Formats: sequence, structure tokens, C-alpha cells
Amino acid sequence: MAEENIVPANTGNIESVDIDSQMRTAYLDYAMSVIVARALPDARDGLKPVHRRILFAMHELGMRSNSAYKKSARIVGEVLGKYHPHGDSAVYESMARMAQDFSMRYLLVDGQGNFGSVDGDSPAAMRYTEARLQKMAEEMLADREKDTVDFGPNFDDSLEEPLVLPARLPNLLLNGSSGIAVGMATNIPPQNLRELVGAINYLIDNYDTIDDITVDDLMKFVLGPDFPTGGMIVGTEGIHSAYGTGRGRIVMRGIAHIEETKAGRYQINITEIPYQVNKSTLIERIAELVRDDKIDQISDLRDESDQRGMSIIIELKRAAQPKKVLNQLYKYTALQSTFGVQMLSLVDGEPRTLTLKRMLQIFIEHRQTVITRRSKFELAKAQARLHILDGYLTALNSIDAIIKVIREAEDADTAKANLMKRFKLSELQAQAILDMQLRRLAALERWKIEEEHKQVRAIIENLEDLLAHPKKILALIQSDLNELAEKFGDERRTQISAEAKEDIHDEDLVADEAVLISLTERGYIKRVAATAFKSQSRGGRGVMGHTTKDEDEVVMLIPARSLNTMLFFSDKGKVYSEKIYQIPDSDRATKGIPLVNVLSLEPNEKVTAAMAVGEFSARNYCMMMTARGKIKRVTMEEFASVRPSGLIAMSLEEGDHLGWVRQTSGKDEIIIVTENGQALRFSEDKVRSMGRQAAGVQGIRLAKDDSVTSMDVVEKDGALLVVTTRGFGKQTPLKDYSAKGRATSGISTIDQKALPEVGKIAAARVVQNADDLTIMTSNGVTLRMKVKDVKQSGRATKGVHLIKPNEGDSVASVARTSAEDLKKVGAQLSESTEKEEAQPKLV
Repeated sequence: MAEENIVPANTGNIESVDIDSQMRTAYLDYAMSVIVARALPDARDGLKPVHRRILFAMHELGMRSNSAYKKSARIVGEVLGKYHPHGDSAVYESMARMAQDFSMRYLLVDGQGNFGSVDGDSPAAMRYTEARLQKMAEEMLADREKDTVDFGPNFDDSLEEPLVLPARLPNLLLNGSSGIAVGMATNIPPQNLRELVGAINYLIDNYDTIDDITVDDLMKFVLGPDFPTGGMIVGTEGIHSAYGTGRGRIVMRGIAHIEETKAGRYQINITEIPYQVNKSTLIERIAELVRDDKIDQISDLRDESDQRGMSIIIELKRAAQPKKVLNQLYKYTALQSTFGVQMLSLVDGEPRTLTLKRMLQIFIEHRQTVITRRSKFELAKAQARLHILDGYLTALNSIDAIIKVIREAEDADTAKANLMKRFKLSELQAQAILDMQLRRLAALERWKIEEEHKQVRAIIENLEDLLAHPKKILALIQSDLNELAEKFGDERRTQISAEAKEDIHDEDLVADEAVLISLTERGYIKRVAATAFKSQSRGGRGVMGHTTKDEDEVVMLIPARSLNTMLFFSDKGKVYSEKIYQIPDSDRATKGIPLVNVLSLEPNEKVTAAMAVGEFSARNYCMMMTARGKIKRVTMEEFASVRPSGLIAMSLEEGDHLGWVRQTSGKDEIIIVTENGQALRFSEDKVRSMGRQAAGVQGIRLAKDDSVTSMDVVEKDGALLVVTTRGFGKQTPLKDYSAKGRATSGISTIDQKALPEVGKIAAARVVQNADDLTIMTSNGVTLRMKVKDVKQSGRATKGVHLIKPNEGDSVASVARTSAEDLKKVGAQLSESTEKEEAQPKLV
């Protein structure tokens, strides 16, 4: 018979498929496969399939924490061949990560050999390394043989593998997890075991009202993530958001210590770095910043890390400010990094974003299920054993009859049937009696059976009671966790700083140093470090401190600190504000930049007074003085927020202009000095506090040809220093100036008959003996000297030469650098500016 060709019925038919629908279906199938089977951890045991298979395979191989190490290649082969149909590199890298103390907060694999480093070094090949389970991993697998979890077929249906581990520990939160799926990702930070156990105990203690528990209640126990590399978390807002919503942004910082070397310099020692930051890459980035002059105060950089711990040494130049350099490192390197929390995991096979509370609840529910299933398994086993023991006792109580039945039976089956019928035994009991050895008939053996019967009955009663009372299961969960916390718990490694600032602002990168702000008649301004001027003796000619244009004169020289705010007051009574570090830094001999590049001045408006302010407080006041003797007092907080276009500070009479400002405490005294040598001292409370737009009151009564030249605040044990236009000066103790009433003419402060010789008073300042003075002439010549070098004289004397201006030049202003500023700058201002140090050596 000829062979017939059998053709399928649908051969030749073309099935129409919608490409859009097919792509959607195929893509969704692929996406769900990646989400469920590869990238996301299960919320119950916190493990991805590959990690679960590795631990299960090692357990099946007998690689306990107290057994010998086995080659990693053996483990990888076992996992690949039986459970995980993917590449060997995926399995080995996953196993290696569970053995890295810089990746895992609590290790699950005990590795022997090179498993990588925090420098980014890869683990050695799997043929060289060895591994076994850690004790904590055994707790993850405990009781799996007692029907506590479901098993499913492996990839070829030849074996079964657990779909989840019993997990006596909340591993998802303990070690965290990270993974990128399709359209979603997870990034869960690790936590501290003791803190988690405290939170779980609190949840169980309040299980009846668990819905009322808030994230704030849990954060009393779980302070925040606890990274294996330590470091610091800046602020708690990101932690609260992550725990409360499942999403948050946590700012991490390395731990750095500022140390003083034997050479008198400073160095920064970085002992901890943020989680998942590569140490070698961090060092390379710092070196790159030094080469590009973005950080110019580092002289040496080396890695001194060893078995004792991490140590990255950054040596600084002699004049460097360590805090500034450290802030620069935070801003420009990974020494400050962000951990984006995305607490996504699988719940019943579906991805869910979970809060801290929900994660802990899921763990508790998982443990309830595991303990319930374990208890049922043990109960069934105990009941089966009790059943056998009941048969034994029946046989022992009727041993002669039992023997007779057995002897009279034709064969074993008949004996079993006769036993079951006569003594009402089950088949299992009858078989057990037949299998019982004769030695069990001894009196001691009988006693052992009776004791075992009592013990098994007690176990059954306990298990039945446990299953009947869910709260006892919760108490058992607590007991287990407290035992594990005692066994594996340790102190928190990551610090949490609620005070540290997350954002590094410009002022955080600025050295807090003493500076001088100079302003010329034609509106040029510059900032110069106070150390730029060498101290000279009284009567010196000074150094060039300002290169000015023709006919331009220096009118102000104001001491300040670089982190202060400068308030500029104009001749029109307006106030402007600018951070001092924003004013361009210049060499002492340069002219600076036009003030209009710093402030939004109106046409024909000139700055006539300025004041450096450290803090704007309602307790402090701003005292303002005009050339015609008007005075006004305003609280400092009125100027805390000055818009770029300026604010009205004082309303002025026609022809008058605002000339001087000083900060007062509310309990100070004011001293006013005129060009012709009159001085008036009175209490500031004689001037009531006014609004910004008030015009003020009369401060001093002036002669027809006189005008105010200075106003200052009286200090205890201070002196009034006056300097004339021709460079004569003196200091007179303030106690020689008795207090008078406001709006009076005051008393003499110089030999007024000598004014044609010494010139009118150019400036007056209240000084202390430990202060420094900086005197600047109209042509920019500057002299720095000690106040103690200025002779003390009576009020009616003319003084001595302090500076000798060149022909056609005259003293324009006098600035005081206080002893407090001298102490803060950390160096004697009498030293010249140090030469630039050698280029940094980078290792």
C-alpha cells in the first residue's frame, strides 16, 4: 500500500495577527518575566531568585557555616545545572556580592579568597575562590524541611526548588536590594538588625491597633538606613519620606577628620565613604580637581588604607582652611552622594511600592505562616508518633495475649490482621508491634516508652495551644527575633546628623577670614585679605594699596570678615546689601571693579557709608548719621532682606547726605566727631528706634563752618583715635570724654589752634590697644600699624605724625582691625603674605 502524505489541516492558511497587539503581548510577557523571575526581590525573604537558588543549592550541598569551604565553581555549577538557566557570571557575581562586607550589611556567604574590594576590584575567578554559608544564612533556611514554604518545579521539571525561604530575619530591610526591571527599579537601603527588631516588637505589642501606628512611631526605633561602609546621613527629611511613602532621597556623606600635623599644617583624614562609592574613583576625582585648580589648597593626596581600616590622607597647604576644603570635597566629589530610595518588591507575585510599616507587616505575616505550617507539620508528626506509642503501650499491657496471637498466626499478615481485630489497633500500630524488638519488653524500655508518650502528648498539647492562639505565634516571633538580635546584632555604623546642611552653598566654600573692603570716590570697590599689608612703624610712608584713576580718591576702608553681609548706604538715604565674599577679591595694588557691577545704584547715586554685619537680629540696632548732624536708630532686622533695587534707610533733608553707620546693642553710647575737632558722647537710648523711612533727630549741634566727620560706638577701656588730613594722629582715653546731652555741641578733641598745621580731622575711630589700624590716603597709599604704637595724648593736643602723605595727597580714611579678628585669622598680621607653595604631589 502506498504511503500517504499526511498534511496538517491548517497548512497553507495564513493567520492575520495585529502587530500592535502582538508586540504588546510579547513585551508584557518579557517584562513580567524580568520583574518576577530576575530583577525584583520577594517582600517576604528579601531575595531575588538567583540569591535564593544560591543559598538553597549551598545548603543542599551541605556547605554549612561549620563545614569546609568548597570551590565557588562547584557552587556556580550546581546552581546553573539545577536551578538557574542563565550565565555563570550572573550567578558568581551575585554570590560574590553576598560575601562582600562593603556591599552587604549582614553577610550571607562566607567567602575565602579575593571577592573584590571597595576600590572596584573584581572578584578573582571562581576557580580560585571558595565559599560556604554564613550562620545568618542558615537562619534564612531554617525549618525549610518542615513544609514551611511552597516548592515549585525547576526549569526542566526534574527537581523542585523553594519559591520563598522561611527567613527568620527581615532580610529585605536588613541587607536592602537594588535592581532594574522593565519600566521600574528597586533601591532599598540596608538597616540595622537591632533597630528593626525593636520596631517589629513594637508592632507586635500593638498588633490590635496596628492601623494607628505611624511612621514617626516606628522611627523611634528605626533611626534610618545603616550602610555597611558607615558614613553619615545628612538630615532626616529624606528618611521620613522613604519610610512613609516608599520613596525618598537620602544624602550620604563620608566621615572626615581634620588633624593637625607635626609641621603645624592641617590634613583631612577620610575614614569612611558613602555606600556604593568607589574609593579609587573618589581619589582620582580629587586629584583631577587639584590639577584643574578647582581645589587649590591641597598639597598632597595619598591612600593609607590597610587592614585596620580606610584612611585617605589629604594634606593641605600652610594657609589653607580645612573646613573650606572639606566643603569643596562634599560639593564636587562623591564624598557626598545621594541614595534614591525606591522600596519596590514583589507582593503575591506583583510589584508593589511599600512603606517601612508595610514591609515589617509582610515579614510578620510571613513568619506567622511559616510558624503555623511548621507547627502543623510537627503536630502531625507528633500525633503519628503518639499513635505508635499508644500501640506499644497496648502491647505491653497485654504482652502475653499479644505473643499468643502472633504465635498462633500462620504468617505475618494474618498476625497483623488478628492484632488489629482483637486489640482494635490500626494497621500502623499492628505493624509497629510486629516490628518491635524483644528487648523493648524489658522494664527499663517500658519506662522509656511511657516517658516518651508523656513528652509527645505534652508537645501535642503545646502545638495545639499555639495554633489555637495567634497571639502566642506573635510572641514566638518576638522571641525568635530577640534571640537573633542578641546573636547577630551590632551597633549602628552610619551616623545621622539632623543639624548638617544637605546643600553646600557658596558661603560654605568660602574661607572665613579677615578682609578689608575699600571704596573710592569714583565708585571702585575691592576686597583684599587683611594679611596683604605688611605692618610698618609709625611715621612710615606706607605701601601702594590701591591703584586709582586720575583724581579718584579712596573714601572708605572697612574691616570685615568674608562671610559677613555688607550693607551699603547711599547719599540718597537708601541701603543696598551684598555678601562680602561676592565682592571680587583683588591684589592690594589693583583698583578693583566699578561698584555699579555689584549694586543696582541709580544715576548720580553714591555710596557714602557701609557696614559689615554678621547677624541680623531685632536685639541689635543700626545707628545712622548725616553730615549735618542728624541721627537715627533702626533695628537690624529691618535690613535682613534687602531687595536688589535697595530700600529706603533714612529720609534726608535737602542738601544733607547720609555719611556714617554703626551697629549697636541698644545699651551702647555714641561718640560723634566733627572736622573742626568737636566730640560729643551720649547714650544711644537718647535716640528712639524709628521706622526705615523716618528722618531722624538732631545728634550734634554744629558750628556754621563745621560738619560731622565720624561717628562710632564707645567701648569699655577704649580710646578715641583721631587722624587728620595731613597724617597727624593720637589716641585719647574715652574716659576723658564725659557724656553730654543729645543735640549739644560737645567738647574739644584736638588742639583746634593747630588745625592749619595738622589739617582738619579726616577720621576718628574708637580703638583698643591690641587692635591694628589701616590708614589710606586719597591716592591709595596704605599704612598698617599697631594701635599701641600710637601715642596717647590729652584731648587738647595735636598728636604726632602717623603717616607722611606725599605732596598733594591727604588721609582719606582709617580702618580698624579688631583683636578678635586678629585671633580668628589665626596668624600675626605683621607677617608678609606667604609665597605660593609648591604644586601638590598627587599619589
